[in-house]
Amino acid sequence: MKMSAQLSASATAARAHQEMFAYWASLRRGANLPARVDVHPASMKRLLPTVSLIDVVGGSPRDYRLRLAGTGLYGVYGREITGRMIGDVYNTAAVDYWRKELDKVVDERRPGVGVHSLAWRGAPHMSILWLRLPLASNGKDVDMILGYDAVVGAAVESGSGIRAA
Repeated sequence: MKMSAQLSASATAARAHQEMFAYWASLRRGANLPARVDVHPASMKRLLPTVSLIDVVGGSPRDYRLRLAGTGLYGVYGREITGRMIGDVYNTAAVDYWRKELDKVVDERRPGVGVHSLAWRGAPHMSILWLRLPLASNGKDVDMILGYDAVVGAAVESGSGIRAA
């Protein structure tokens, strides 16, 4: 992939992140965080293929379960990850990374954003530009996280002809 194509893909990913963040922010009720019931898939139809919902599982240490993972994430992970705990999806280094990032979203009650290399999946030329948005049933205590991932890098086209709406 040429540099200009990579920059274009990165700019597209950044716009999608802005769109997802604006949608989440529109759901806030004053100082209260939005809840899962406030999130309507039809309102983010174009982004759904790489959307995830992550349950916050109490305990010490806190853990996370992928309640839902969009169909576009199957190619990233090479398998269905819906219903799996993060320890069942990632290697140890990646689990530690995600646990730290997700804990920060829960503890600070604020969105998190970053880039994570897919080197752990054998694709060091690709990365996920990720966004994690806190959801709270009671408006205060984060019990779920809305995720959005954009894959950037020299991806090989799937050839399926299927594109997000």
